[in-house]
Amino acid sequence: MDTFTVSDTEMQQVVAEFLAQGHVDTVMALFRHDHHMFELAGAILDDERYIVRLGMVLLFEELVQAGVKEVARAIPSLAALLEEAPVYVRGEAATILGLIGTEQALARLRPLLHDPEPQLREIAADFLPT
Repeated sequence: MDTFTVSDTEMQQVVAEFLAQGHVDTVMALFRHDHHMFELAGAILDDERYIVRLGMVLLFEELVQAGVKEVARAIPSLAALLEEAPVYVRGEAATILGLIGTEQALARLRPLLHDPEPQLREIAADFLPT
């Protein structure tokens, strides 16, 4: 049997295309099967297409509701977007970190309470306890 490998970049592109076509359930099955996908979450989210970013938020919302613990593996790649990505990507990354809701994820949101962007301050405030 022949085997082949797919690079992380190729997987990111495939997942982004599936999300753009509305196949969140297919992507969810992939993330549940291959936990390495969580580590690529930030790269997938860093997409100019709103539908891809929305798909990632919906994906994580469903994974968190389903109790998939591996969602925490996405924290480093999502947190990396909070500083240098365009504000719309930063907002989606903050939303997903808030959905993950672990102390490690929420700690990444605390600095956003003082961000110059009001949208990011609001997202952080929505997820952080007062």
